[in-house]
Amino acid sequence: MSLQELIGQSTTLTVARKATFGYFLTDGNEDVLLHINQADQEFQEEDQVEVFLYVDSEGRISASTTIPEIAVGRYGWVKVTDTNPKIGVFLNIGLPKDILLGIDDLPTHKSVWPKPGDLVYITLKLSRNYLLYAKLASDPIIESISVKATRENFNKNVQGHIYRTAKVGSWIYTIEGFKGFIHESQRPQEPRLGEMVEGRIIDIKEDGTVNISLLARKEESQDQDAERIYEYLLSRDGSMPFSDKSMPEEIQERFNLSKGAFKRALGKLMKEGKAYQEGSWTYVKKD
Repeated sequence: MSLQELIGQSTTLTVARKATFGYFLTDGNEDVLLHINQADQEFQEEDQVEVFLYVDSEGRISASTTIPEIAVGRYGWVKVTDTNPKIGVFLNIGLPKDILLGIDDLPTHKSVWPKPGDLVYITLKLSRNYLLYAKLASDPIIESISVKATRENFNKNVQGHIYRTAKVGSWIYTIEGFKGFIHESQRPQEPRLGEMVEGRIIDIKEDGTVNISLLARKEESQDQDAERIYEYLLSRDGSMPFSDKSMPEEIQERFNLSKGAFKRALGKLMKEGKAYQEGSWTYVKKD
């Protein structure tokens, strides 16, 4: 197998000769440069060295003693370092040159592209001209590393990274190793690919995969809604032309809440003695 065919993988080569700028390594047929900046120690001629082969910025096959967790055919979680709206996002796998996850492998809407710091589960692939690119893990790959959830996990809070996203929902791999789905109705907004999110398990399927909701639990949601309404009241000097008799359309437009959620939140404020209603208006209750 030629060195070209080993790009994106690790292999053991022999130090053929030293130079001021590094070492020339050989497989017996071809030589490749291990630059001194990519060597983790000093070597002597005839030493056996495990290296990772990649193509440098000038298109030459190069070696590094840094062995990335991922390789061609080997998957791992990799951090996003930068984005370019025209071509895709860049990932750090430990080499001098970041790896591109191309636009064709990313969601259609750039608003859900990964941001720097997000994690994606990828492998490496070689282009026709032997350049390295990132390739996202498919559903079967995620399934192969996942574990099955049990009924004991129902309603538990979980965290995980989004590994696929679409209009109908988002797919997540949790810290526990569960493979999950978040229906579009169970997310306040569409999370980014690679984003870490937190939710709770709302269903466990026969195959051990889970359905997850990113929405606040009912009591948490009610607290948040009540706080938002109270802040709006305060911003209007303690009064607003909304009450439990307001039209659903008006409530939706002003607060982005259903009338039922609005009434529950308003009822909480009144029960706590923070607000009261008169006619079609609501007021802050002052001491």
